[in-house]
Amino acid sequence: MGLIAVQSPINTRSLQNPQLNISGGRRLSGELQVSGAKNSALVLMAACLLTRDTIKLKNVPPLTDIAAMSEMLISLGGQVRSVGDALELTGDSINTSTAPYELVNSLRASFFCIGPLLARTGMAKVPLPGGCQIGTRPVVEHVKGLKAMGAQVTIEHGIVTAVVPGRGHRLTGGRIHMDCPSVGATETLMMAAALADGETVIDNAALEPEVIDLAGLLIAMGARVRGAGTPTITIEGVDQLHGAEYAVIPDRIEAGTFLLAAAITRSHLRVTPVISEHLGAVLTKLEEAGCTLNHDGIGLTIKADQINAVDLRTQPFPGFPTDLQAPFMSLLATARGTSMVTENIFENRLQHVGELQRMGAAIRMQGNTAFVEGVTSLSGAPVQGSDLRAAAAMVLAGLSADGITSVRGLEYLDRGYANFEGKLNAAGASIERVSSAA
Repeated sequence: MGLIAVQSPINTRSLQNPQLNISGGRRLSGELQVSGAKNSALVLMAACLLTRDTIKLKNVPPLTDIAAMSEMLISLGGQVRSVGDALELTGDSINTSTAPYELVNSLRASFFCIGPLLARTGMAKVPLPGGCQIGTRPVVEHVKGLKAMGAQVTIEHGIVTAVVPGRGHRLTGGRIHMDCPSVGATETLMMAAALADGETVIDNAALEPEVIDLAGLLIAMGARVRGAGTPTITIEGVDQLHGAEYAVIPDRIEAGTFLLAAAITRSHLRVTPVISEHLGAVLTKLEEAGCTLNHDGIGLTIKADQINAVDLRTQPFPGFPTDLQAPFMSLLATARGTSMVTENIFENRLQHVGELQRMGAAIRMQGNTAFVEGVTSLSGAPVQGSDLRAAAAMVLAGLSADGITSVRGLEYLDRGYANFEGKLNAAGASIERVSSAA
């Protein structure tokens, strides 16, 4: 059992208080490669708990979050082996149903283990999740759904304990209506239902591409899943699942971030691979802002000369993704005219506004809405990324700004972007990772 080199290629911990120093004002060119989707890979890794056989996941991004999930699986008795950009995960030796507090507290996605653990062993004890501090992300939909499948669930002292009573310790299929189309809850309940006795129907399910990706892996493992990507998902439980080989979809949020990097630097750039259907709302807003986009079937080429103000509201998929709200706001801070950005998903996801203002952005707040009046240019300044996407937004702002921008909060950035500055530097950016002590 063990973890082999499932780590970010940049060892942030080797630097004291690391930061990125960005020399702005450079245009980008060439091509940027998109890694596998972090949010998909994490839940696919949790799905390995559903079988004793080996699951081989390809196109897994080398991120600190992936390393943390690997540690979680190993702590439960699983095996994780890194082979190039693939992970081989084996759940044959699962020997505990209790997830360690420190791992779940640092990585919200590790809470997804509750579904497959409960389905496989009849019991799961998982602490309430942590992760980026962007607002409350309750687990009520997870708990309600597991109860509908016959689990007894209690929450005491920050620990969620779920038990399947009776002989056989097997969940029972049922109909679940979700009051909120939570992506995490949809995925948790799909995994739990895959081994349940009978048919489970999830109404008002999340529509995100990551849900479809999970269904793809489950089907490859022998599960019977219909309707993923629609509001109603039907899972007919089977007695057991088997091993499989599966490739993670491209990361739509990384792809969107790279497209925004091109737009904010007024560049001509190709981003690949991109599944345009996964970014429909974002591509529409980029075109409204004045960008020219061309998809060649694999990659997407963007050309940006002048950016105009647009309004956007974050919504569940297929609406505008909350994960790209902060990076898009950096772009709008340099647009012609005044934009209105409304955050409807997370109540604390506008913390980057103050940092953009430090760089000269003209932003006025009113509740969960930011009014962004574009300025001719941003100016370099020391800024802090308060969460993963806010950190990316600061890097994008730095690419456009006059002078040097120093971005801290890399512990967040490295959770979701593989070799972020390395990829951007290869396209013409000037970014250096240094110790702030220097």
